[in-house]
Amino acid sequence: MAQSNLFSLAGKKGLVVGIANDQSIAWGCAKAFHQMGAELAITYLNEKADRFVRPLAEEVKSSIYVPLDLLKEGELEAVFAQIKEKWGRLDFLVHAVAFAAKEDLHGRVVDSSAKGFSLAMDISCHSFVRMAKLAEPLMDKGGSLLTLTYYGSQKVVLNYGIMGPVKAALESVTKYMAAELGQKKIRVNAISAGAIATRAASGFSDLQKNYAEKSPYPELASQDNVGALAAYLVSDVAKTVTGGIHYVDAGFNVVAP
Repeated sequence: MAQSNLFSLAGKKGLVVGIANDQSIAWGCAKAFHQMGAELAITYLNEKADRFVRPLAEEVKSSIYVPLDLLKEGELEAVFAQIKEKWGRLDFLVHAVAFAAKEDLHGRVVDSSAKGFSLAMDISCHSFVRMAKLAEPLMDKGGSLLTLTYYGSQKVVLNYGIMGPVKAALESVTKYMAAELGQKKIRVNAISAGAIATRAASGFSDLQKNYAEKSPYPELASQDNVGALAAYLVSDVAKTVTGGIHYVDAGFNVVAP
């Protein structure tokens, strides 16, 4: 019997938001999408980030490459306007952006300011809602929305601060949007990655050691592992998979602390 690939992303068009450099989890996703045949739109934060992201966008032959600072009014809308003009549709998107001020991230939750908490929630959570709203009319034949979360939403993780409650909100948003958009065949899922060595997680060496010692599977998850799952989740093979929080953490989440 001839072998065949289980799934392909050929002909699909997707947006990846959140690539900062070649260590980004979003980059692992973009590579997997490209390898499976998808055409990509990629955003970069600003001119400083451009020199790190542009070569990556070129590597995956991104046909749309635009700036996106979620704090700048109108920039997110401009991204979707360009997608509509060039493609006329969108099959999937990845939301991989998160931010909290350093004092809020490493301080106590009870000490966080209203302004700091609101900023973290806006960029890290509500921006996914905004993207879903803009993507909805471009997904008239269905689509897939994907975000990235972390186990700190479920259990207290040292030095994760207000991002724990923010990620908990993001996971709840994922479930509610899955329920609201399901009849339009738009699926919404979240991937909860383990202690992957990214620039954002550069201070997590002790956490990575903890994962390595306690995880059932004797290997830390990588950005490529996340990318492989992301490619599956945005594919037609996963057309009935929605509203889930999918762990890529070598099983760490099932082990008692």
